[in-house]
Amino acid sequence: MTRLTHSLAFVIVSGLALTACGRARTAPARLAPSTMTSIGVNSYLWRAAIDTLSFAPLISADSNGGVIVTDWYSRPGNPGERVKLTVSILDRDLRADALRVAASRQVNQSGAWVNAPVTAATVQKLEDIILTRARDLRRASVAG
Repeated sequence: MTRLTHSLAFVIVSGLALTACGRARTAPARLAPSTMTSIGVNSYLWRAAIDTLSFAPLISADSNGGVIVTDWYSRPGNPGERVKLTVSILDRDLRADALRVAASRQVNQSGAWVNAPVTAATVQKLEDIILTRARDLRRASVAG
């Protein structure tokens, strides 16, 4: 009888242990690393900046130094105004302070291009667009 009791106890304990393994657990959400080092700068910021500036012709794009420079660009609806953009990615981390955008603007006055001011809101909006796109790329790399 003792042997039967021990066998029954073993079966019950084993069954309880195995049911604990089958319990549904929610895995914590994984995030892609914020630091990407395959190039000299954060690759999410780099790709987001290239995507965002794709409307303008590029003069220079240095992925190791993290600098993108566009040529002068005029919108078809406003040929008397042109802009030139420089985006600098300063860090390997995906952070807001790792991105700097500089813009130059010129207007055509009597056939000559004259420097004109660029509003800070324009530069800030461009930075926000690039950062949002970079975060979307990071999220997509985990989901896909």
